[in-house]
Amino acid sequence: MDAQIDHFLRQLQQQRALSNHTLAAYRHELTRFARFAGERQLQLADIDQPQIRLFASELRRHGLGGRSIQRALSALRSFFRFLLREGVVGDNPVLGVRLPGSRTRLPRPLPVEEAVQLVELKGEAWLIRRDRALLELCYGAGLRLAELTGLNCADLDLNERLVTVTGKGRKQRLVPFGRAAATALRQWLTVRGAQLADDREPALFISRHGQRIHPRTVQAMMHRRGVEQGLTSRLHPHRLRHSFATHLLESSGDLRAVQELLGHRDISTTQIYTHLDFQHLAASYDAAHPRARRRGKSVP
Repeated sequence: MDAQIDHFLRQLQQQRALSNHTLAAYRHELTRFARFAGERQLQLADIDQPQIRLFASELRRHGLGGRSIQRALSALRSFFRFLLREGVVGDNPVLGVRLPGSRTRLPRPLPVEEAVQLVELKGEAWLIRRDRALLELCYGAGLRLAELTGLNCADLDLNERLVTVTGKGRKQRLVPFGRAAATALRQWLTVRGAQLADDREPALFISRHGQRIHPRTVQAMMHRRGVEQGLTSRLHPHRLRHSFATHLLESSGDLRAVQELLGHRDISTTQIYTHLDFQHLAASYDAAHPRARRRGKSVP
């Protein structure tokens, strides 16, 4: 099994250009399963759904939470999909295996009013200009944290209002952004170039020291700005990305477009937002439809 794991990871690295961190995570999960199988003298051909469920139960017995176990099952699902393609196994025993009582936690997007309230920072100090541009771009283009901090000035096309984003697996996509983000970016670039960074620093967003901003700095900044702007719950970069996707889907209903803008490889990843959109529609129905109103408020 160890040789097959090595072969699988080499294929991932070559075909999907995954980061070293992601590859290490895959190796950790698969090595743990190989140890589980080795203790029971199981060959790959012996693995079936009951064995996968037993493995998941063992992880839970050792104190792992639901999210960690789901991550292990996801790695195994990909591994057995690869083995099936290679003809090593006859089926994928991980398909259909779910943890008892496990549910996908839906992200909670910001209300539109709070999202607008957040990005409209007041002031012209360089830090405010930087943070305003960063928030506008994050919410206006739905970028991941790593994508946001990895941007270079050369990735921006302010005239066309487009940004070239390098996402997971080093896959690039072109993402549009709006007028408000373009204005905020222009205001930031005037002080970034004139006062803060030298010609050798390509990063779009920089720190107080003139170097590429660190992801933790962005996380701390967003939380602080959220509090300052009066948000009622904790803000983090992924929540802004969720808000972008949810608000766009509510307005357009175009799931494929949202998939492309978010950089999701699989449409099933984007479909989580259809549940959010349904919740939005259901709430509107409950508030508006005569037969959905509470007793005493129905229309005769």
